[in-house]
Amino acid sequence: MSQAVSQHNAQPVPFKAETRQLLNILIHSLYSEREVFLRELISNASDALTRLHFETLINREIIDPETELAIWITSDPQQRILMIRDSGIGMNAEELSQNLGTIAHSGAKAFLEAAQKGDTKLNDIIGQFGVGFYSAFMVADKIEVESRSYRPNDSPARWISRGEDTFTIEPAEKSERGTTVKIFLKEDAAEFCDENRLRQIVKKHSDYIPYPIYIGNEQEPANRRMSLWRQPPHQVGEDEYRDFYRQFTLDFQDPLLKLHLAIDAPVQLYALLYIPASPERNPFGLRKEEGLKLYARKVLIQEYCKDLLPPAFLHFMDGVVDSEDLPLNVSRESIQSNRVMAQIKRILTNKILDTLKALAKEKPEEYKRFWIAHGRSIREAIATEPDLVSALQPLLRFHSLNHPQEWISLDDYLMKSPANQTCIYYLIGDYQKSLENSPHLEIFRSRGMDVLFMTDPLDPFMVLRMPTYNGHDLVNAAGEDLKLPKENSAETPTTVSADKQSEDLVQRFKKVLGERVSDIRLSTHPLQAPLRLVMPQGALQPEIQKVYRLLNQNFEPPKPILELNHQHPILTSMLKFPPESPIVQKTIELLYENALLVEGLHPNPGELAPRIQDLIQLALEKTPHE
Repeated sequence: MSQAVSQHNAQPVPFKAETRQLLNILIHSLYSEREVFLRELISNASDALTRLHFETLINREIIDPETELAIWITSDPQQRILMIRDSGIGMNAEELSQNLGTIAHSGAKAFLEAAQKGDTKLNDIIGQFGVGFYSAFMVADKIEVESRSYRPNDSPARWISRGEDTFTIEPAEKSERGTTVKIFLKEDAAEFCDENRLRQIVKKHSDYIPYPIYIGNEQEPANRRMSLWRQPPHQVGEDEYRDFYRQFTLDFQDPLLKLHLAIDAPVQLYALLYIPASPERNPFGLRKEEGLKLYARKVLIQEYCKDLLPPAFLHFMDGVVDSEDLPLNVSRESIQSNRVMAQIKRILTNKILDTLKALAKEKPEEYKRFWIAHGRSIREAIATEPDLVSALQPLLRFHSLNHPQEWISLDDYLMKSPANQTCIYYLIGDYQKSLENSPHLEIFRSRGMDVLFMTDPLDPFMVLRMPTYNGHDLVNAAGEDLKLPKENSAETPTTVSADKQSEDLVQRFKKVLGERVSDIRLSTHPLQAPLRLVMPQGALQPEIQKVYRLLNQNFEPPKPILELNHQHPILTSMLKFPPESPIVQKTIELLYENALLVEGLHPNPGELAPRIQDLIQLALEKTPHE
């Protein structure tokens, strides 16, 4: 029997390690909120009740076998005393010394040395300590623990400590089974005598502890006890899911989708996840940050855990994850980054993807609502999560040349394309209306071919991550050497013969634009517009240029090639004026800048207004008076 047990005169017993220093670390370094001490004590009480429950399955020789398995929290504001009592398995003097002396085991010294060195593997030794109990010294001047074991022949005992170098164990007069933790609160911790404050903490951290938690003289438990996410999905009604979501978020719009999981392997977890109807967080809602609520054995560990899903998915997921397999660090405020967390993240991510794919296939109208609300997150995930690109591509939706009002998938695009089409064509711009009027689309329009419109700022980043889809290259429709499927076997490339007038037109443009373009030539593609700009081979692609601009990166944009539609009325009319005519020069400038605007390349669109006005004035001066 230990020294702590044998001495009835309750002499102080020294801890076996540098307890004062260790407690200083626990109290001041590892917990960011003092209220978590109550969560820890309730969790310990719940563990004691669970141990007793299992004991009663094989042993009826226990004290008070009919006593309710519960937790009671009472306070004395006048004396600043808080008490947490349970009817669990209890402890004798020897067990008090061992269980509350865990902090004094030989690993404490190693823990201190690692903490002082800032050892990155600190979590590897944290598991050796049952230090949650000691978090109560954040708010306590003194703690007394009075306990009586479930064994009829064991005597009750009391453990006393002020969180310094020693503890004391002495006989007690406790008659009922279980443990009472009596905390003599510091002056600045008097708030923890307020029953409303206690109720708030229980609701936040311990609402789903499986045993009733009574506060003060109340007859009704302060905790809900029934964790919806741990119930078999087939036993939960839609109204229950909806009510839980509203209580959880204070969002009174029904969620777009829910996902209820109960998984045993390769890791044990329960999860209840929701996709809100709106991408914007309700300013009056309960969820103030992104992240899932993380529980271990129904005890809240993190209010906003950001390690369970890819960052992009956090934008639209709300919910709860609960696991028995999580290894916790000393404060329970952060989870060890290890294989179990990686497994949980992989399982949740794959389940969400499978659910979204099923929704897109079975309920396309509902998926359309999801895409409109949260499609940007899918784009972001493709741009930032290389491992998810192939899994996410089927979820993408676009407007297109042939479907300007519809949302089509990449599979829809391919299914409606000509059999000999080997590429997926897209066009990047700021606005769909601008893209619809792009001269690059005219050859596609003439052939009835489709082009995807990409107008979201994330689209250029996304395209860089996904050069192909199901063996089909993604090709920018604004490229110079655009490879299109032949319309028939006899089709030959279009050629344009340059007559004297056409050559004169090219020279006029070269004289005005000079080195602003790399070349000026007649277009071989059918154009309705006067001209178009294309990027020369080997130049930065438009999507990369846009990425640089969005990132405010300094780079030298490539000089485009200018292709002229020499048959356009504007250009043929321009030949009626002398080359040095101001109206010719201003027309060329305006046509060029308009082309830049259509391509989203114009550095200052506001400059167009005075140029248009100047051209109108010149045109009016040339108009004869009637």
